[in-house]
Amino acid sequence: MKYDIKITKTATPKAKPVDESKLGFGRVFTDHMFMMNWSDKKGWYDGRIVPFGDIPIHPASTVLHYGAEIFEGMKAYRTVKDEIVMFRPTENIKRLNNSAERLCLPALDEEGCLDILKTLVELEKDWVPHADGTALYLRPYLIGNDPHLGVHAVHEALFVVICSPVGAYYAEGINPVKIAIESQDVRAVRGGTGYAKCGGNYAASLRAGQRAENAGYTQVLWLDGVDRKYIEEVGSMNVMFKIDGKIVTPALTGSVLPGITRKSCVELLKDWGYQVEERLFSVDELFDAAKNGKLEEAWGTGTAAVISPIGKLFYQGNEYVVSNNEIGALTQKLYDNLTGIQWGKLPDDKGWIEFVCKG
Repeated sequence: MKYDIKITKTATPKAKPVDESKLGFGRVFTDHMFMMNWSDKKGWYDGRIVPFGDIPIHPASTVLHYGAEIFEGMKAYRTVKDEIVMFRPTENIKRLNNSAERLCLPALDEEGCLDILKTLVELEKDWVPHADGTALYLRPYLIGNDPHLGVHAVHEALFVVICSPVGAYYAEGINPVKIAIESQDVRAVRGGTGYAKCGGNYAASLRAGQRAENAGYTQVLWLDGVDRKYIEEVGSMNVMFKIDGKIVTPALTGSVLPGITRKSCVELLKDWGYQVEERLFSVDELFDAAKNGKLEEAWGTGTAAVISPIGKLFYQGNEYVVSNNEIGALTQKLYDNLTGIQWGKLPDDKGWIEFVCKG
């Protein structure tokens, strides 16, 4: 089912960035955005692409008081053939709906949501950057918008998609990052919202992230919220380790976000003949491997950074260097293959690429 989309183009288009090496992440926004309303009486209605601008919101809106909000992160790429494509967008739509179910927000029709994304990207195709390592980042989000106070499932909602041409998520780019393992705060617990992509999870991570940044580290690596010993995920990424030739990554137990890049890495690694263990993995086991020389590589996975090698791990006063603080061979191979598929430099044997339009 496709939604009706009314398009109103801007009368004052903005200048496109000239130096794509200085895009940063999420700082520049395109000319248009998509908006669509929902109510429990009318369903989804008034789908529209409008000039990018502020969203009017009631001071008592549900999202402001009770955090009724979810979002996704995905990218559109300009390939070497000057085609605009997206990477596994239906996986993001499925995850969006899983998050919506957890937060009591309305689901979107998968076919209709994909059509929304492709329509918006095609309209904004000139904003898709050309330089290696760049893309058009898409941020679909869904908020509860009831204009009155009271804790309950939402009766009104708003779905929005905004777009931003981006470069590297981390200032380090593909160079190794320094990660501090958090031993005080927790991000999520089983039965909570850890598997949902909602703003509250990220807000709860900010204090630990600030402590890590003040100490010179790029991100926080979270431990589970019950036993406080099992590794879960990095602040904005899933995480993987190469230990004695095997790949270990935390199991999706309900408190870990099921990443699309994580899923893609697991599939590639298995194709390449690696044994991939998705299981509970303790911080003690990790540092035993580091001390014994069996920790060969470590990396984060996520839409924003794609693959981010981990060069140093800090925990309880000790810092461990991984892979000589250099990108490991397997980490590099994963990055090269994923980005190669995304930018059309390698064949898409998996059917992961969704064609949008000619550039």
